[in-house]
Amino acid sequence: MKKLFLLFIIGFLVQSCARVGSPVGGPKDSLAPKFLSSNIDTTRVNVPRDIKELRLDFDEYITLKDINKNLNISPPIKKMKRILPSNIANKYILIQWEDTLQANTTYNFNFGNAIADNNEANILRYFNFAFSTGEKLDDLYISGEIKDALAIKKQTTNTDNKLVVGLYQAKDTINYKEKPYYITKVDDDGYYELNYLSKGRYKILAFEDENGNSMYDPGKEKIGFQKEIVDLEKSISGLNLKVYPSKKPVKYLEMKESPGGITMTFEGKPENVKVVSLNDKLKDIKVTHRPKSDTVNIWFDAVKSDVGQTATENLKFGYNADQKKDTLYNASLFYKYNAKNAMDIVNNEVGALAPKSDFKITSTYIIDKINTEKWVLKSDSLTTQPFTAKISETNPYQILVQSDFVSGKKYQLIVPKETVSSFYAKNSVSKRFDFEFDKVENYGSLAFNFKNPPATSYWIQLLDSSEKVQYQKYIKGESVKFNIIKPGEYIVRILVDNNDNKYWDEADFANETFAEDSYVFYKIAIVRPLWDSVEDWDLKDTRTLESPKNTVPNNSNTQPARTQDRQVPALNNANKNGTLLTPVK
Repeated sequence: MKKLFLLFIIGFLVQSCARVGSPVGGPKDSLAPKFLSSNIDTTRVNVPRDIKELRLDFDEYITLKDINKNLNISPPIKKMKRILPSNIANKYILIQWEDTLQANTTYNFNFGNAIADNNEANILRYFNFAFSTGEKLDDLYISGEIKDALAIKKQTTNTDNKLVVGLYQAKDTINYKEKPYYITKVDDDGYYELNYLSKGRYKILAFEDENGNSMYDPGKEKIGFQKEIVDLEKSISGLNLKVYPSKKPVKYLEMKESPGGITMTFEGKPENVKVVSLNDKLKDIKVTHRPKSDTVNIWFDAVKSDVGQTATENLKFGYNADQKKDTLYNASLFYKYNAKNAMDIVNNEVGALAPKSDFKITSTYIIDKINTEKWVLKSDSLTTQPFTAKISETNPYQILVQSDFVSGKKYQLIVPKETVSSFYAKNSVSKRFDFEFDKVENYGSLAFNFKNPPATSYWIQLLDSSEKVQYQKYIKGESVKFNIIKPGEYIVRILVDNNDNKYWDEADFANETFAEDSYVFYKIAIVRPLWDSVEDWDLKDTRTLESPKNTVPNNSNTQPARTQDRQVPALNNANKNGTLLTPVK
């Protein structure tokens, strides 16, 4: 009996001990880490200038995510030593540096979304810690919203957003190759706050910090700015900016062998390019370049000039791309003629063609002229019918063939060899193209009526869900219609040609030139078969991303209120009327 009792007691104790430890289940930790204290006095003022580290203690173990990209220190501390924890969890953050701090200056450490608890990865969002080497903390701020003027979709993850806002001290000469004096990240709703600012005159800019170096890289990152200096005497709310693609500085990249000659490429898009041959054997060349294109083609007859026929040759050229007048810069490549790169013509369209459209032939060489006397167009393999053909005005590599094409009929076009000419070559083989046109009842139309349309010409674009342009027109006026387009849902974008140069110009921060205007229609335009859809769009409607020039708002002492879950509303007043189309017999 005593043995049984003893076994019972032991079993009870073992069972009790087994229940000691972490409970199974229970509510999930959803709280972000809590800041407790620092190595700096709680007043955070009169901090010695020779202090070399900042320690921040938290109530639980934390990890740091992309700390070098997330942490912004304003004003910048240049000689950083180390930041802990590196790749292990800890209950503190330790930042060490070698600089001697500036006198009477407020330093703000903005951690962005770098701090998270170790267990559930709950983020302590946009945590700031500030202290001053003077007698008080600077308490001015600037807040507002940053929008991507050409953005089609709202970003969905934190990693998508690389936008930052920076302030440079306004001086006679501002070095934008250095980090801004003040800098902060833009949150996922497009909202920003620059806090702990001192009075002064500043230049403000927003940019997409793609490489995480906290400096604007021209041509590689989107940019938004205002020309006016921000005179900060009181806090400012509602200073909003829009970022646009930025103009790349023109820079020579490379040359390489291509069909018919050589292709020279640039970073940036030069307006004018001059190229001359510096080779004794190669004197007869043609150079083609479209203004604002990053590609220059150098055409020549390699066989006739005996260039690169038996061995690789070093070809040299002089070029000038929007650079100092009458100055030529040298470029060269090792060239070997490739006989496989003979001139050819193809048709890249797949399936039945859209009704009332042209049949398109594309060449691998730029087209100088065509001879259509021996071309033959037949319908249903029997009847020869008249047609016209011309080189496209917008694409010199393309031929447009026009005729009274009928939906449902099959066509054959025969293009004999040597009837399509480039500067030094002709199409080397004859081609037969077989094609047919789709039925009109498989297509619809889409028309727009605009209020407050642009005063100049503009491009109106229909984009699919992948943001690829499917249809485009360059027009001027208050109405436009796309007559034959595939059914589907389209996003509509307008790019305005403010200077009428037939090119949409990006922002040029170096010359303080804004990008040209743009508008995005935040209502899906739906096209149905046999339906004539009509949309009304006021381009001054504030619910669209329009691009008025940025202005400084009135100074305000009102504290900024962070916006949450901001959505871009749809245009609710768009005309949804439709008209049934009649099929063409």
